[in-house]
Amino acid sequence: MSIEDRAKAAAKNVEGKAQEALGNVTGDPEDKTEGKAKQAESEVRHGIEDVKDNVKKKID
Repeated sequence: MSIEDRAKAAAKNVEGKAQEALGNVTGDPEDKTEGKAKQAESEVRHGIEDVKDNVKKKID
């Protein structure tokens, strides 16, 4: 697992939450949708890193 990849995923999650919040404040559904999509992307990235970690543990 790469700490850098985890950090990027966490940053994408924060970015998505901020964009979703902005969409809630401004009433812009596009910002809300894009924010939620970024959060989902972050979850997928974290999942990939978890799989990588599990494979590495099995190999070691």
